[in-house]
Amino acid sequence: MDPAKNNSLPSVPTSDQSTQPVVPTTGGGPTGDNSTNNGDKPIEVLPSNAIVQQQEATEAVQVQTAAKAQATNLSNTITQPTSTDSNGQSYDQIRALGEVVEKSAVPDDLRKTLTERIARLALIRTGAGFMSSTYIMEYESTQRYVNWVTGYPWKNKSKDTLDLKEAKKQLDEDHYGLEMLKNRMLEYIASIMLNIQNNGPDFTTQSPILCFVGLAGTGKTTFAMSIARALARQIVRIPFGGMADSRVLRGQSRFFPDAEPGQVYKGMVRAGTLNPVLLFDELDRVTETARADIMGVLIELLDPGQNNAFSDHYIDYPVNLSNCLFVATANNTTAISTAVIDRLEIIQMPSYNDEEKTHIGRDFVLPKTKKLIGLKDDQFSIDEPVWEEIIRPLGYDPGIRGLERLINMMCRKAARIIVSGQARNVRVTMDNYKVFTSEI
Repeated sequence: MDPAKNNSLPSVPTSDQSTQPVVPTTGGGPTGDNSTNNGDKPIEVLPSNAIVQQQEATEAVQVQTAAKAQATNLSNTITQPTSTDSNGQSYDQIRALGEVVEKSAVPDDLRKTLTERIARLALIRTGAGFMSSTYIMEYESTQRYVNWVTGYPWKNKSKDTLDLKEAKKQLDEDHYGLEMLKNRMLEYIASIMLNIQNNGPDFTTQSPILCFVGLAGTGKTTFAMSIARALARQIVRIPFGGMADSRVLRGQSRFFPDAEPGQVYKGMVRAGTLNPVLLFDELDRVTETARADIMGVLIELLDPGQNNAFSDHYIDYPVNLSNCLFVATANNTTAISTAVIDRLEIIQMPSYNDEEKTHIGRDFVLPKTKKLIGLKDDQFSIDEPVWEEIIRPLGYDPGIRGLERLINMMCRKAARIIVSGQARNVRVTMDNYKVFTSEI
């Protein structure tokens, strides 16, 4: 039997046979020479990887051309007249974002970043459609970022009330005593006035970073608010009690879907000015697990050499906080890092004695409480000898919160007597004060 006849495998070409593909020609001759002689050129066959590279290069050029066209259309449509609502805002979502950016006072390099991001959003809408989930998610993210950036007071600065007599009057109206704290603020106001006279209104005065340390109820937070009123500045209170993440201060990167700016940047947006009073309340109440990270952010915030370029992770652009007046409060300094304490001017808040509590209760707490309850000045009064009986049981209280609760209770009982028709006005004397101070 011939073994060649039973072999079912295909024949393998020998080395004499050509393995190159046959190139067709447009000519009628059997060889390439004849086609070349007839004026026809052979078709070049490219390898497969070369074809893929050529296609990718062509697609890249098309994408770049479309992006440039979208950016050009966006810049043109911002200035073109279009249909608007009653507030003068365009109905088109992308055009409306572009108008917000153009009307804002953001820096030029940041404005360019916003414009490029809006152009990218327009390209996504063109390719995927305005009802696609990709466009909707990107639009919400871009709109949120644009609103936070354009809402920052890049050039708005409030005018301080630079009058020592008025500032002293405001501080005295809000607090009794505390002369050392009042003198610190009057010295700071005097330094601002002197810098304006000698260096001009644009000179930035380096303000002291005050930290009021004292027991609960001694007036730390309320005195910080009085400072803001004395200077006619906005106040931004950032509570540190229970803070468990440094991102609460510095913000979170935009790569996360639930990202947002930190409390410092948000506070500046709410204040609407570049020079508010930033109050860091209860600085010693942060959680133990996040203490090191939070103190690291505080060092950057409180250091005059660093806070002129504070960068929020969400905004990703440095902002100047050197015009702010920083004030901090704490019950004690044991939980505050040494590096942070080194940047603070610690002021101990004294406890109130009986005489000071009497002045505060009679001249500050009672008028405020009567107004809160709805009593007129002649409808409720407390005799002078009664104050000693009211204050003495509260002698262990370093603050005035216990006194505030007691006076509030006395005013409510007087209001009930007047409303029920038992009397037109109430006077607390040594004979009846126990009726008003008892819990029953």
